[in-house]
Amino acid sequence: MTEFNLAVTARAVAEAIPEAEFLVSRDTRLTFAEMSDRSSRFGRFLVDRGFSVHSERSALANHEIGQDTLGLYLHNCPEFLIANLGAYEARAVPFNINYRYVAEELTYLVRDSDARGVVFHSTFAETLAHVLGGTTGPLTLVQVPDDSGNALLPGAVWFDDALAQSDPDPGVEPSPDDIYMIYTGGTTGMPKGVLWRQADVFVAAMGGRNRNNGEEWPDLDAVIAIARRGGTRLMPLPPFMHGAGQWACFNALMNGSTVVLPNQVVHLDPVDIWSTVDRERVNTLIMVGDAFARPLAEELERGDHDLSSLNALVNAGAPLHVDTKRRMLELLEGRMIIDTLGSSETGAQASAVATEAAGSQSGRFTPGTDMAVVDSTRTRLAEPGEDDMGWLAQRGRLPLGYLGDPDKTAATFPVVVGERMALPGDRAQLDEDGNLVLHGRDSATINSGGEKIFAEEVEQALMVHPAVVDTVVCGRPSERWGSEVCAVVALRGDVGDDELLATASESIARYKLPKLIVRRDVIVRSPAGKADYRWAREQVADEGS
Repeated sequence: MTEFNLAVTARAVAEAIPEAEFLVSRDTRLTFAEMSDRSSRFGRFLVDRGFSVHSERSALANHEIGQDTLGLYLHNCPEFLIANLGAYEARAVPFNINYRYVAEELTYLVRDSDARGVVFHSTFAETLAHVLGGTTGPLTLVQVPDDSGNALLPGAVWFDDALAQSDPDPGVEPSPDDIYMIYTGGTTGMPKGVLWRQADVFVAAMGGRNRNNGEEWPDLDAVIAIARRGGTRLMPLPPFMHGAGQWACFNALMNGSTVVLPNQVVHLDPVDIWSTVDRERVNTLIMVGDAFARPLAEELERGDHDLSSLNALVNAGAPLHVDTKRRMLELLEGRMIIDTLGSSETGAQASAVATEAAGSQSGRFTPGTDMAVVDSTRTRLAEPGEDDMGWLAQRGRLPLGYLGDPDKTAATFPVVVGERMALPGDRAQLDEDGNLVLHGRDSATINSGGEKIFAEEVEQALMVHPAVVDTVVCGRPSERWGSEVCAVVALRGDVGDDELLATASESIARYKLPKLIVRRDVIVRSPAGKADYRWAREQVADEGS
């Protein structure tokens, strides 16, 4: 069985389908051959700047990295994908930087990753310059121009100049053991760099399996055969600095598909999104939860869009409320919504397909290859239909661990019944038919009066009320309850607490209802649409106490 490297595999696909269109972004249209040429040139640029491998994988512990790292501090753009793949050509390790980070958070990430370089949009130049003010030693800075018009930082080089001055042969041979690293969101704690072998993440998340039977592709010829058939035209709305966005693009790259970006990538613009879907004949739209889906649905109700090319909406990274799903299916009759489940620590795990509003549901998934549930004690595999509240797990191709953190690596990737597994922290069960019943992330669970309450369950109950635009639920300390349930809501109109609670009580028990409801104009989420529980706890800390 072939062990794949991402750069080598992408290069082989490009050689097989050189003239096929890979990327559409505003006025930029790149074929697979052009994408490969630019990536190779960027790889050579990094090699010429001294990026190298210091220790091969066999000499390192699971939480260690032996390659130079490169931060990608960018909005969605062609340069992100070129730099990402180009780093793999150079045997460097690119990593995602959340572009909403303030200087303190960015400083942490640059230091934690030991970044040798950063590729950044001009709009972030001032923040980056402040962070790097006290940095010593060589640092490669590559700047991508944008609408901000900011000047080139001292010591930086423009992205296009870096490509123009570089040969298309990086001069190194990548390995399947080379690292893919993605930082977690950090919405419940400090971000952690998840380390994968490229051979493992390719299978787990980037198109390395046969979708029909879950079996790994045996060799490059099998991957190329799929790419030659041609893929779909897909539009990923999640930021590329989020796993859902990256993995969608790598799947497209390996499957011969075309990635289409909306014109507006700094914020969600439903009019622009649907107009681009129409103009570019997009087949699949990838979104993240209600934060993306609800504004898109509202525009469908207002506007007049020809969406005859659209076949499916894929939801990834955050829950999609059942009422939102029904609403979208009614507006897009005949299409399907595919809920996907996965994490930085597992890759793709499970999915659920809805094709009509009447059959829509949330929280139940069909298990994917190597998904499992272990019992609450983490000592055995859970059985279908049992009452024990277990842990969602993944077997098979897994990450090595967390960068620089052997203790967290051991905790998240324990050995259960003699097999190393990934347990990222989601509570789950299997129903009588063996389907996954997902309850929510344990770190967002509220222990109130001895009862465990899942924040996502309360959020779903509140979202039933038509006036609730968005909500995040969290706990705060309580003398009476130990921890009490609190909700931060964004509303459309003036609605009292009693009415909101009455609606929620139709689907959850009374002890799960929020003891406090705080109103905000907007719910702060990560750029990927994930709930920011740290922000929510700050909002409720002193309210009503």
